Amino acid sequence: MARKRISGAKPQFGNNVSFSQKKTRRQFKPNMQYKRIYVPELGYSVRVRISVSELRTIDKIGLKAFLEKRGLSLKDVARKEPAATPQSA
Repeated sequence: MARKRISGAKPQFGNNVSFSQKKTRRQFKPNMQYKRIYVPELGYSVRVRISVSELRTIDKIGLKAFLEKRGLSLKDVARKEPAATPQSA
């Protein structure tokens, strides 16, 4: 099952330029990483695939504010509810 991407990152295209100035097409891929992010509102961590630049933004403003900026909700990020953990008495 594919994970939801909160990132809109896509590859960019440009040129490799050799010493002789010969230009050949190339692709600049975004630095995508899998990361577990703890969500206090849900009480557990979610695993997301996110670019490193967006991860820095989440560190700065928080996940909830980041998702609101993107027009997403926590449901879009969360895969499933965690297994019930026994509560101590």
